[in-house]
Amino acid sequence: MAASLALGLINLAEGLYIPAKAAFAQALMQRAWQRGETIDDLSDPSLKPWPWADTFPIARLTGETFDDETFILSGASGRTLAFGPGHLTTSVLPGDTGNAVIAGHRDTHFRFLADVAVGDRLIIDRRDGERIVFEIDALEVIDSTRASVSLDATSSRLTLVTCYPFDAIEPGGPLRYVVSASRMF
Repeated sequence: MAASLALGLINLAEGLYIPAKAAFAQALMQRAWQRGETIDDLSDPSLKPWPWADTFPIARLTGETFDDETFILSGASGRTLAFGPGHLTTSVLPGDTGNAVIAGHRDTHFRFLADVAVGDRLIIDRRDGERIVFEIDALEVIDSTRASVSLDATSSRLTLVTCYPFDAIEPGGPLRYVVSASRMF
């Protein structure tokens, strides 16, 4: 009986760890974002959300149809994605001409993507103070072993990518949910 209880508590703790870590990291990102509002030098250590961080917030994502505020981090390594959505540094910054690609986990920061629809608006606030509104124009599921997201675009685009399906029990897998949006103003 005691062993079953202990095993149950361990499973519960493991299940709560990732969402708790993600929420705590976003609170630290918000603090770093507020400190960095007047800093132009992206290498300034005060932009780091915690002293040993190897990333920093580059943008804030909100929307008209969801309440969450999500900070976008520089880089999209596995370490970065554990704390928040990451901007692929090979893509342009959100709002610049080209396709800005941001990846995030389906079970934490990008959970809201399961509920967005074509026509919904996504709002990006950049560190330079510019606010950019994007309208979702496509939702698709792709097999990452056979297709990829193009970085080329002649206009300002935003692409959000997460694992699919949203309710998968096993992590990983080749399917990706891709939300594409065009800059409105």
